[in-house]
Amino acid sequence: MPITINTNSTAASANMHLSKNSEALRKSLTRLSSGSRIVQPVDDAGGLAVSMKLESAITRLSGAQINVKNAISFLEVQDGVLEASGKIVNRMIELKGLSQDVLKNTSDIENYNREFKDLQVQLKDMTSVRFNGVSLFAQFSDSSSGGVEGVFDNMSRDNTVSVFVSAEGSQGPKVSIGKSMLLSALTIDSATLNSSIHSNAGTGNVITFAADSSSTAVDITAASVGVFTKALENIATLRADNGASMSRLRFASDNIATTKTNMEAANGRIVDVDIASESTRMAKYNVLVQASASMLAQANTTGDVALMLIR
Repeated sequence: MPITINTNSTAASANMHLSKNSEALRKSLTRLSSGSRIVQPVDDAGGLAVSMKLESAITRLSGAQINVKNAISFLEVQDGVLEASGKIVNRMIELKGLSQDVLKNTSDIENYNREFKDLQVQLKDMTSVRFNGVSLFAQFSDSSSGGVEGVFDNMSRDNTVSVFVSAEGSQGPKVSIGKSMLLSALTIDSATLNSSIHSNAGTGNVITFAADSSSTAVDITAASVGVFTKALENIATLRADNGASMSRLRFASDNIATTKTNMEAANGRIVDVDIASESTRMAKYNVLVQASASMLAQANTTGDVALMLIR
């Protein structure tokens, strides 16, 4: 083998292996310290693209889950108002019965009537309750005031709010929750005992148990017990609809949580580093780096043979 000074091929080869082993060791250390298998796009370009899409979907699912929980809160507040409304109607029925006692004189009946009218004002106030600025109930006036006219048992009117329950947003499945028609539920045709549009109150036999003031409230003698019973049945139906929507949202929330968990697991299989195998690989390259450095040092001393010959 020729002995040269200008070109030390042995040292160059050792240096090349040292560089390769050092780079592999650096990458292994970076993966272990970050916990990620894909440190740079070059590590797995296709896997990185899939991972980015999965992470985006997981983020959108987190937002959808929050929206569903807020919708459940919306329905819980709505149901609380409906429950209180039912108690008020029950009290009004009780007052109606007490006023019909033969032992009650005109003054006694008027005292019952005052509370009866005040309760109607309270009911009207409760139909205006808002949740974070959003009306809990359809107002049945016009589009400018947050509602449209409709009848309690006519669901063709759009008084719903859509809650998206997937990562696809408006393109995916949704749950529609209704703004309860409480005003219409309290508006009854005394002749037929059917619900009516709230704006028709005061025309014909249509009466409503929600008034702006005691002066416009219905008198205690104006309605039969059957009208009150019908109003109470309407409120019970609203609460049942509310409960059904809440049940659906809870199942949707559970499904979102399951989907999110599975997608996180799928993303982990792509990007997470296998600590056991990577630590083994690190130990291997750590030894190779030290060996390469040692061999490079040995190769750099081969030129000493040429000096010995020159002497």
